[in-house]
Amino acid sequence: MKALFDQVSHQSSKIVTESYSTSFSLATRILSNEIRQDIYNIYGFVRFADEIVDSFHDYNKAELFARFERSLEEALTDRISLNPILNSFQETVHRYNIDREYINAFMQSMHWDLSKKTYLSDEEYKAYIYGSADVVGLMCLKVFVKGDDTLFESLKDSAMRLGSAFQKVNFLRDLKADHEHLERSYFPNVDMNAFDEDSKQAIIDEIEADFSAGLKGIFQLPDDAKFGVYTAYKYYLRLLKKLKKTPSTQIKSKRIRVPNYQKVDVLARSFIRYQFNLL
Repeated sequence: MKALFDQVSHQSSKIVTESYSTSFSLATRILSNEIRQDIYNIYGFVRFADEIVDSFHDYNKAELFARFERSLEEALTDRISLNPILNSFQETVHRYNIDREYINAFMQSMHWDLSKKTYLSDEEYKAYIYGSADVVGLMCLKVFVKGDDTLFESLKDSAMRLGSAFQKVNFLRDLKADHEHLERSYFPNVDMNAFDEDSKQAIIDEIEADFSAGLKGIFQLPDDAKFGVYTAYKYYLRLLKKLKKTPSTQIKSKRIRVPNYQKVDVLARSFIRYQFNLL
């Protein structure tokens, strides 16, 4: 039965989310039942693409990615895929009429990760951020507004800024791994070999501006999405505050994390604000 296969596909996307990101899965779990699975479906797709270009070093990543891209195209055209992650994703794409341009932009950024090591200009940097993060925020926003195009357009810029903030926090957190293991440098005009407090502060200022713009949109989201997105925002803000207090030399030498007990604290505080209509 196709319904059983779809159920298995949905479960696969959920497992991917919970296995790869405790923070994102925590925030997704508190979305309403009506939209939760679709966010799992989006995350499963972007995570698998990202894993190919970031992790499968003992294999031909270019060929694996080309195979994944062909399977994606077939899934979107045929509205079915034997890859359960792509089967789930295509279902969400068609249900919410997600723009193919967003998907193409995301795949382009993943293509760059296969070979491009440095981003030397603001234009290159912004193009990568748009494809790797902003459009993911827009895909999720399509789900959150459930077909309300007017609301989507009004929240579009905020969703992109929030996606940018999340991605830039990830870049700063993963500075060591990106530079030493993947030989990548995403931040333009920053010499990773001479990364210092001034360089760190410039990046943090940029992230804080994105967070400020993104927060305005969170307050305007439908109620069944607002709590989960706000919790994700607060988690990343907590991580940014920790990075802000960490000397630049330590950021270069280790990956900064937020302990699970602090993630639970973020959830509890967010829930209190939500319950008292403070969001």
